Amino acid sequence: MATLGSFFSSSLSTTAVRKRIVLSFNPRKHINTRFTSTHENSKHNASLSINQATSANNFGSSGRPGGGYSIFRAIDPYGSDAFAKTNDCEDDGGASVWNLIARVSDTLSMAFPLWIALACFVGLWKPTTFVWANKKWQMIGLTLTMLGMGMTLTLNDLKEALLMPKELLIGFILQYTVMPLSGFWVSKFMKLPSHYAAGLILVSCCPGGTASNIITFLSRGNVALSVLMTAASTISAVVMTPLLTSKLAGQYVAVDPAGLFTSTVQVVLAPVLVGALLNQYCNSLVRLVSPAMPLVAVGSVAILCGSAISQNSTAILSSGFQVVLASCWLHGLGFSFGYIISRLLGVDVSSSRTISVEVGMQNSVLGVVLAGKHFGNPLTAVPCAVSSVCHSIYGSILAGFWRSLPPPKSKLED
Repeated sequence: MATLGSFFSSSLSTTAVRKRIVLSFNPRKHINTRFTSTHENSKHNASLSINQATSANNFGSSGRPGGGYSIFRAIDPYGSDAFAKTNDCEDDGGASVWNLIARVSDTLSMAFPLWIALACFVGLWKPTTFVWANKKWQMIGLTLTMLGMGMTLTLNDLKEALLMPKELLIGFILQYTVMPLSGFWVSKFMKLPSHYAAGLILVSCCPGGTASNIITFLSRGNVALSVLMTAASTISAVVMTPLLTSKLAGQYVAVDPAGLFTSTVQVVLAPVLVGALLNQYCNSLVRLVSPAMPLVAVGSVAILCGSAISQNSTAILSSGFQVVLASCWLHGLGFSFGYIISRLLGVDVSSSRTISVEVGMQNSVLGVVLAGKHFGNPLTAVPCAVSSVCHSIYGSILAGFWRSLPPPKSKLED
């Protein structure tokens, strides 16, 4: 996947190239995305308008005030070296150093399924590797990941997420119906032990994962819609995750909705809002730390998943990998129904791919942290950790398949 970033970068090597791409929907019920990229004398300027709000840049390009830097920066094919070029007053040496850091970070983060799978493998066969990753470090890792996601947003982006146009509304409903119900019925069908059932249901009730943005890009989906869906499901997770988990998993284990609510506010809503505020009002600080954010996010997810696996390696090996099969079923149903139902409801191909990815990929790390903090049995966190590997592999395969197909038709405007 890393070669895709260099491909898009090289496509801009010709000077004085000006492209104007408009992905447009009916303004009454869709998201309008206007993206303009200019490459002239090695200077990049990018602007994104969502619903004609020119300040809402979800791709993390830095050509406008308040612009941030995406956790998975490769979702912006036109901004591969935009960060290093942002400040025209910087000397060439300093710019090239920052550009190198950003490129290395991007390249490594593009292989996130590999790092997560590797961490889980190490946790399974060498459990002592992650003995240092206690609950305190888990909370810190997730908080940093969500803070990084928040720094790709602005307050205007959050307002757009609350407007809920047609595609966003469909995606939101499917996120919190298809996955929770799939988790519940897979647990029933496979007759999972109570701790595994509770963990599978918990992760199915979590919001969409940040990795979904890059998978959407690789799938030729609607990236703007992906970012808004992730933001909307993340913010609503403060209520939806505790509510759905208590309703569906309450028959398996005792669930503390109030505790889940408090923890979700602390590790999801608060960091996202702080990140958005920093992006809105302290953009120079965001630019300073942005090159490291992809590695921080991927590293945190890998360590958290590896830690959850290592703590329960003996139980996983003795269970016959039942939980792995259950996780595969869960995410397979999420990806499938997300796409099929979207198409049946009249959503275009590109946006249907986006909804499929958003529904199928969960914030598994949130599930790991909540399971470790609010469920007595440590085995409850195992399905959440396994889920991260499953949806990453599913998403990567699906992205490769969709990318091999002819580009989906979209409505373009001059």
